[in-house]
Amino acid sequence: MKIKECFWWVFAIIGVCFLSIRCSNIEQDYCCYVNPFIGNADNGHTFPGACVPFGMIQVSPESGNGSWRYCSGFNIEDDSIMGFSQNHLNGTGCPDLGDILILPFCGDIQNGKYKSRYDKEHQKAYPGYYSVFLSDFEVEVELTATQRTAMHRYTFRKEGSAHILVDLQSGIVSKDEQLRTHVIDAEMQLLDQHSIAGKNRVKMWVEREFFYVIKFDKPYMAVEELQPQEGEKAKRLLLSFDLKQGESVQVKVGLSTVSIEGAQEALEKENPDWNFEKVKTQAAEAWNNLLSRIDVSGTEEQKVNFYTSIYHLCIQPNNITDVDGRYKGPNDSILHSPIGEYYSTLSLWDTYRAAHPLYTLLVPEKVNGFVNSMLSHCDIQGYLPIWALWGKENHCMIGNHAIPVIVEAYLKGYKGFDPERAYEAIRKSSLESHPKSDWETYNQYGYYPFDLIPEESVSRTLESCYDDYCVAQMAKALGKKEDYDFFSKRARAYTSLFDPATKLMRGKDSQSKWRDPFDPFRLSHAGTSGGDYTEGNAWQYVWHVQHDVDSLIEMMGGNKAFAAKLDSLFWLENKTVNTGFVSDVTGLIGQYAHGNEPSHHVAYLYNYAGEPWKTQELVREIFDRFYLPVPDGLCGNDDCGQMSAWYLFSAMGFYPVDPISGEYIIGAPQLKEMVLRMEAGKNFTIRAENLSKENKYVKAVFLNGKELKRFRIFHHEITDGGILEFIMTDNPSETFK
Repeated sequence: MKIKECFWWVFAIIGVCFLSIRCSNIEQDYCCYVNPFIGNADNGHTFPGACVPFGMIQVSPESGNGSWRYCSGFNIEDDSIMGFSQNHLNGTGCPDLGDILILPFCGDIQNGKYKSRYDKEHQKAYPGYYSVFLSDFEVEVELTATQRTAMHRYTFRKEGSAHILVDLQSGIVSKDEQLRTHVIDAEMQLLDQHSIAGKNRVKMWVEREFFYVIKFDKPYMAVEELQPQEGEKAKRLLLSFDLKQGESVQVKVGLSTVSIEGAQEALEKENPDWNFEKVKTQAAEAWNNLLSRIDVSGTEEQKVNFYTSIYHLCIQPNNITDVDGRYKGPNDSILHSPIGEYYSTLSLWDTYRAAHPLYTLLVPEKVNGFVNSMLSHCDIQGYLPIWALWGKENHCMIGNHAIPVIVEAYLKGYKGFDPERAYEAIRKSSLESHPKSDWETYNQYGYYPFDLIPEESVSRTLESCYDDYCVAQMAKALGKKEDYDFFSKRARAYTSLFDPATKLMRGKDSQSKWRDPFDPFRLSHAGTSGGDYTEGNAWQYVWHVQHDVDSLIEMMGGNKAFAAKLDSLFWLENKTVNTGFVSDVTGLIGQYAHGNEPSHHVAYLYNYAGEPWKTQELVREIFDRFYLPVPDGLCGNDDCGQMSAWYLFSAMGFYPVDPISGEYIIGAPQLKEMVLRMEAGKNFTIRAENLSKENKYVKAVFLNGKELKRFRIFHHEITDGGILEFIMTDNPSETFK
């Protein structure tokens, strides 16, 4: 075993021991199985800091900046910490946030380096709480959070003057030079010796404005401004405190997208006292209430993986309203939500696949709020969100995947939004051109030609097909036959790009000529290398026909030919050509890339071709290789919970290949028993009889005592409550079909 691998497993054991101690002391504390350090290394891009479910605040340490490595601001492989900022992204592939960096220190700073080594062995994190000891300064740091406020507690263990750096210029950026330029303008006031307030307008992934109020429970005795670098607009303040050795300073930060008054009200309503333990306890209770909605039986390691996945899933989308329901929309107008909810951080290209379907089971009370937020975004922007952050659109990724999220909610019976308003937003987004959707070209040719659409033409066509299918299904449900016919036809545009010679999806120009030469292994990335695919190649994208798998099977020549082509995907030698930034194409099994979302449904396709045992084998292999309870245990970005959602669904034994269909395709459960606590007091129990390392195949499936003769289970069968029982075997030839 490599030294690095040994370190992570030792780290994991320490973490599990810490969690086990907490579990043994608190009855039914599901938080004790969450390890926020999972995904903090390699390219998981998760953060270890404190937050509450779906909250605006994610207060967390920062160990580096200025590169893809630091999309979340922290990488546990680093030896030092630069400070603690108030908001972060979970598992994304682009950087932003990291507002208001605060660093406590004692004594003098050497060589102008405002950072400290830290004690990794005693670093702790669980839902709603983070702590670390800054060894160079001998300062103990603790963090917790409410919905809209962060709370810090700094205990100075060393003799000497106590200081706090408040860096209002900092933020998480792509390149070091952007640290000087990403703040467009800034205003700051020292209200008194306990308070600082102000606002920043910043531009990174999106351009946004945030307002803040910072409060200290002890007065700062002196203020010094650090010398700004060229181009900087915001200040860096050094605050000095008159403290004795062992004394603490507490800091509270309120944030708002609207006003200083909104940030102040957040502090007054959510965090009025200086009671750190109370806030920490309330945050843990909020997480425990959510985590307790699924009760699982398994090993400690399995429970840690499972509940950490729920935790990562429910960090976002983030409610960015003020306490009074106001928020700033896509065009900087100040709007009001009557229910006090407006959700952003919508990584829809990722999350429509499994995260949003899982929200309909796990947090159904949030679904209407998610949909109404997307519709409100459309009211201002003119089309549905593509990738929304802090209420702003960044146009990252492709497709219009708010559409499947909204259609799924409607078809599953959610009534908390106006279906006609929702359909009009969906239809408008599918007919009126906007960034990444050139409907005039698409309608003229029936696909995106690569000579007219030079980036991602194949992927954009395929992803648009799925969205069109979704529009058609909602049109059908609403009795809009003409629209149903139009969008159903457009949903088959993928057939224009299927090359019968290679049996792959291949670029075609405006003269209907195939791209030539054609390299099916060539990886594409719009930002750096161009190409016909989105963070992938022809082998990974040929399967992107989630809505019409039976037709894809027919095009490939039937079940045997389809299964053989799938086999090739997993067996092919890795011949990928690195022609640009392709760091998201990870977690490889042959050409299958579990670290990126277009592959997530692919292992389940064997069911359609009558070879389900292959799905069951692959699910186990993916679990064993790509989901480990260590900091580098994720094979790719968590992508705002989508990577975690795949794990959770697959652990249950099924997955939503076609998310809007209300169908879940049977795989193989990975835990012996779990109970989903549904609405109205109903439970849905999943059992895996004889499950073991060897018994990874499914011999039979029973739903409420009746043997299941299909490889699908339906959404209503879960929400109605009942028992789903899998009989496991070690013999693939016994697998049910």
